[in-house]
Amino acid sequence: MSDNTKQKLSTGHQREEVDPHLAQPVEAAARRSDAAAVEHGMARGDELLSIYRLEPIAAPDDPRWDNAPSHGVVTVAARSSGDARLVAASQELDYMEIDAKPAEDVTTGMASAFRSEKLYTVVEVARDRQGLTRGLIDGEIGVDTIRPVQI
Repeated sequence: MSDNTKQKLSTGHQREEVDPHLAQPVEAAARRSDAAAVEHGMARGDELLSIYRLEPIAAPDDPRWDNAPSHGVVTVAARSSGDARLVAASQELDYMEIDAKPAEDVTTGMASAFRSEKLYTVVEVARDRQGLTRGLIDGEIGVDTIRPVQI
């Protein structure tokens, strides 16, 4: 079943429309909900979050570490294991925060080591806890994620 609906136009072409309420990823919906809560001065304390530990699993000499440094073990509060990766990646220094120009995107989130299942694994520590704030709980995430180009 598709979230799309097709409409026949008078020109004979078809126009496809997507219902925005059906076709939104969980993370996008949560982000909008977070923004609305902040805008209205409300906290999301009623949300059940889980605690995840992100652990490096690649060998220290793995060439993938050349692209993104290891931050060691970190613990985050997040909605899911995938969200835990995004939460950890959001704690890294970003191009948007310094005077630098990205190569592939407007942020460096896509290049984070936390987003790679070959560099980090995610372990659920506790499930459905109330009173947590989505974010970093334990561990240190360095600011050396953006390196100057070597000539």
